[in-house]
Amino acid sequence: MPRKYELRARAARQEDTRRRIVDATVELHRTIGPARTSISAIAKRAGVQRHTLYRHFPDELSVFKACSERYRALNPLPEPGPWRAVADPQERLRIGLNAAYAYYARHEEIMTNVLRDAEVMGPPIGMAFFKHRDEMLAVLGRGWRLGRRGGRLIRAVLRLALDFQTWRLLVRQGGLDRAEAVEAMAALVEFAGAGPAAVRSAAGDRTRPAARRPQD
Repeated sequence: MPRKYELRARAARQEDTRRRIVDATVELHRTIGPARTSISAIAKRAGVQRHTLYRHFPDELSVFKACSERYRALNPLPEPGPWRAVADPQERLRIGLNAAYAYYARHEEIMTNVLRDAEVMGPPIGMAFFKHRDEMLAVLGRGWRLGRRGGRLIRAVLRLALDFQTWRLLVRQGGLDRAEAVEAMAALVEFAGAGPAAVRSAAGDRTRPAARRPQD
């Protein structure tokens, strides 16, 4: 019996050490970003030696992956599945954008750092977010009844609307609140949903020289 107790106690200590390492990685990614997070910094913040960290995680990639999984478990991304039940694509769009923008606001600091570093570090940094964005795109792009060219147009505009940097531009730099940002991008997507011909027509109306008024 004492032997079983000792094994359970040891397993509990190991799990606690692992959790502290992962939580330290999450905090460093949140505050300084993955590119500036070293194994030494993780070990120091977790209160362990480097060799202890390597017993739990053989390399930097494995601890970064565990960090991503831990963060997503504690802070789930918006689930786009239920949006499929909304038949009207415009209503579905507003629901999706509102959920996405609310998440961006709550997790702005870590998303800023992770997505910034993903550009230089490459996969798997940021991959969970990019995969989730594509899932949102697939759901929000349904039901617009466009041809091939129109479909490309609206998917491109939807990608712009769902981009984290678009939200930052509208809200942090543009001073819009979430509802205003949602409406701004929903209007742009709906305009794209009218199809390429409508876009060309509107552009032509703006660029065509005004007709000369007849002289009296």
